[in-house]
Amino acid sequence: MASDPEQPTLSSLGKVGKSSGEIGGVEEPLLNGGIHTSENYSLASAIFPFLFPALGGLLYGYDIGSTSCATISIQSATSSGISWYNLNSVDIGLITSGSLYGALIGSVLAFNIADFLGRRRELILAAFLYLVGALVTALAPAFAVVVIGRFVFGIGIGLAMHAAPMYIAETAPSPIRGQLISLKEFFIVLGMVGGYGIGSLLVDTVAGWRYMYVASTPLAVIMGIGMWWLPASPRWLLLRAIQGKGSMQELRETAICCLCRLRGEAIGDTAPAKVDEILAELAVVGEEKEVTLTEVFRGKCLKALTIGAGLVLFQQVSLLPK
Repeated sequence: MASDPEQPTLSSLGKVGKSSGEIGGVEEPLLNGGIHTSENYSLASAIFPFLFPALGGLLYGYDIGSTSCATISIQSATSSGISWYNLNSVDIGLITSGSLYGALIGSVLAFNIADFLGRRRELILAAFLYLVGALVTALAPAFAVVVIGRFVFGIGIGLAMHAAPMYIAETAPSPIRGQLISLKEFFIVLGMVGGYGIGSLLVDTVAGWRYMYVASTPLAVIMGIGMWWLPASPRWLLLRAIQGKGSMQELRETAICCLCRLRGEAIGDTAPAKVDEILAELAVVGEEKEVTLTEVFRGKCLKALTIGAGLVLFQQVSLLPK
């Protein structure tokens, strides 16, 4: 089969361009001695590909904060606005943890559907579940429906917490990629603060718990519309090409168009070269042997595991009564 003259070979892909950790920077190694091109981008074009996925984290944090106040409001004989306000500790526990059970299921589903749907459509689905879950909870006529709504919202959390960091990491310019991923975690905390703030204002309002949950729906709508407008992750498109799930040439051209939309006019004529680099990286990764669970307990992985486990241990020890 003759090769397409415009289709680069894997050997040539590994030699494309120069490496840079910042605009106009010097060369640095990437994979197996390969190098990659410097990235041209504008901060304005990087805002929306970060902001809309990050709303998934904001909604997660908001749910944590608002639920703390909602459990107080829903048990009030005077301001709950319902006849079944006399809930026991198990019922309150189900309301509080319902979204976490849903997040567990959502996380399991994410690993089975993520590569099929792609990061963008996974986030659209998460936004839809956020919206449905919040509305079902806010309009619930009975306790069981509240728990169902919380569970549906939680599935959205599981999907969003899987897809949001991946979409941001795969679409953000490399010089600011780490900053944006860290900022997404900040959005979770910001959501908690917002949830507690809005909850404290509505806790004494009649049926205030309903307003607390419905207040998250506008953000879910914005997140869904925003992700619908954003392009797919170029890296995901090229991964499908490597896996033989579509035409290499068509997916490569689509990835170039998506990258141009993500970077704006600043990328100029360097988009094809950047896409070829990503393609080369994916080809190298695909050739590496599959790692086993024991790798976690070796080398740098063991060091990271020790630090992480130590932080969690000392955090819990510091909470022990004196």
